Amino acid sequence: MSNELLWLGFAVLDLSMVLVIFRYFGRVGLFAMIAFNLIICNLQVLKTVEMFGLTMTLGNIVYGSVFLATDLLSEHYGKEEARRGVLIGFVFLVLGTLYMQIALLFTPAPDDWAQPHLAAIFDFLPRVALGSLLAYGVSQLHDVWAFHYWKKKTGGRHLWLRNNASTVVSQLLDSTIFCFVAFAGVFPWEVFWQILVTTYLVKLVVAAFDTPFMYLSRRIRPADA
Repeated sequence: MSNELLWLGFAVLDLSMVLVIFRYFGRVGLFAMIAFNLIICNLQVLKTVEMFGLTMTLGNIVYGSVFLATDLLSEHYGKEEARRGVLIGFVFLVLGTLYMQIALLFTPAPDDWAQPHLAAIFDFLPRVALGSLLAYGVSQLHDVWAFHYWKKKTGGRHLWLRNNASTVVSQLLDSTIFCFVAFAGVFPWEVFWQILVTTYLVKLVVAAFDTPFMYLSRRIRPADA
């Protein structure tokens, strides 16, 4: 199966799972999805792939669904609950990074095979995590603010507008901050700029995908919404 078909299928799966978790677990489920997807996307982003003739990183789909979860919190539970979700994701990303750095400090057994593989991934993770933390904090707080700004401006109408208007700028902030912190000097500059541009464009596509899921959430909202 081609990377492009896998990407499309994975995007539908991941965004759908956010709604499934929302339907059965409400705000607690959305908090959990934010934390879970943040950790997963910071692992997937280490892998680069060729899609649509361009070089890009994985992790964009999973990270895009973090914005969906935050917007669901904003729409159904309010600004403060959305900010709480952002904080929960921030704390769990810090803890995940810290715990894996501690794990690498343990001297492996003579017949251990995992240490070099873990080190190859998680020795690089602090820089990725730092970029992710900075980008996540700035972009998500902006997203929550902008979502409610447009909601107030439109009198609660035009869900598609506040969902996309908040995300377009937030994803630009996120992609720019993350790529410069995580990848500047790691890749040749021509590859770096390609990653930054394609990362942003892919996130915009995911953001456009999540608009129907926002409308669907009104039909399947749980009892606590």
